[in-house]
Amino acid sequence: MDSNVAHGTHSIFDERKTSIRKIFDAQVARARAERGGSRQQRLEKLDRLEAAIIANVDALRRASAADFRKPVTEIELSEISPVLGELRHARKNLRKWMKSRRVRPTLTMLGNTAEIRCEPKGVALIISPWNYAFNLSLGPLISAIAAGNNVMIKPSEMTPNVSGLLSTMLQDVFEESEVAVIEGGLEESQALLELPFDHIFFTGSPQVGRIVAEAASRHLTSVTLELGGKSPVVVDETANIAKAAKRIAWGKFINNGQTCIAPDHVYVEETVCSEFADELQKNIDKFFGQSTEARMASKDYCRIVNLKHFQRVTSLIDEAIDAGARCLTLEKRDEDSLFISPTVLENVPDNCRIMSEEIFGPVLPLIRYQELSDVVRDINSRPKPLAFYVYSKNRGNVEYLLQEIPSGDAVVNHNLIHFLHKRLPFGGIGNSGVGKSHGHHGFLAFSHERSVVSNHIGLVDQLFPPYTPMVERMAVWIRRFLS
Repeated sequence: MDSNVAHGTHSIFDERKTSIRKIFDAQVARARAERGGSRQQRLEKLDRLEAAIIANVDALRRASAADFRKPVTEIELSEISPVLGELRHARKNLRKWMKSRRVRPTLTMLGNTAEIRCEPKGVALIISPWNYAFNLSLGPLISAIAAGNNVMIKPSEMTPNVSGLLSTMLQDVFEESEVAVIEGGLEESQALLELPFDHIFFTGSPQVGRIVAEAASRHLTSVTLELGGKSPVVVDETANIAKAAKRIAWGKFINNGQTCIAPDHVYVEETVCSEFADELQKNIDKFFGQSTEARMASKDYCRIVNLKHFQRVTSLIDEAIDAGARCLTLEKRDEDSLFISPTVLENVPDNCRIMSEEIFGPVLPLIRYQELSDVVRDINSRPKPLAFYVYSKNRGNVEYLLQEIPSGDAVVNHNLIHFLHKRLPFGGIGNSGVGKSHGHHGFLAFSHERSVVSNHIGLVDQLFPPYTPMVERMAVWIRRFLS
């Protein structure tokens, strides 16, 4: 690169870093001055945000279609409705969430009253992914606003149309010192991670999550990490096979498999595996068409987000087939349109990458099993998943699997739907994430739960020095009877 060009590029990025720092400093100043604002002020912000979302529905449809041909119905169900539901739930419950919680005293704290106050952490950074760019930017934003924070959002550069829409929309709704969107790529992300935020909410891969956590640790910044992993499914011999296949086909191929809680691979009891595979094929045909041409023309089938991910997914398929896996479905790819047909694989060797890497695409490996204990052993040999799904009518089998297989969350006889439950915490464990979100749990993620004790009777004062024999006896009595 020409030195003048390099110098020019460096200067431009220095200016960009300075601009980002200026926005951050303005948010810090405002956060310190307002201390989160009143409930009415927070509600007013949520009202403005809701109006902007509703006004931009058509623009979001166009942007999502331009980024990777997301179907209109999927936009409604997976992007707009969850966000509006989250917002309205927060608005309805904000008074209760903000209210101080009185805490009963223990025996050693008699003479004191205690309470927990939820206070805003301050300035938060939200780093959102590309697969549900609208939902996974605004969902955490709603929790952050409800908790009284000022927010900087870094949306993904891989969905530039939705990211641009978010920037324009939020710029019209909020001042930069309240909520700011920072568009860009790796350099912008690095510049943001150098700043001492009060909380970072990141959604993405475990690999990048480690980088975010390391950056946050330099400032002792708290984090919520919603990551991913290989979410397994178990279908036992007692399951309703028709329903299981239909629901798994929906959960796997919505958004072209590019969902962090999508069924990654399915363990099917050996005696029902052929029936399950047949039902799976029937539902793929019903959802997207019976021929390759029909599926490529379907308005209900999304695309891979870009060429890099297209090549990654196709390499996983090719490696598995070359190693002896059998494809049970019509196998078709088109690089020009980033199309990969719904693909079901059987007899995939364990050493293939598709059995160790998160697939994040429209490919579903089927694994026959005879004993549930073997399934438990295999799942637990991998990192803890973000979600675990079991299809069974046998309550004993369900309880055994839930007891033996740790995961962020779990669903019995369905998949994905737990994400929509506003009263449940959502999040991972270990490699699949840190912390929880949604509803009250999202509010708490962006809040500092501050303990406040008010003294009324000075019983503790009786234990001050000098430590007379009476004080010593009181200390022993406390240890024996009160502690």
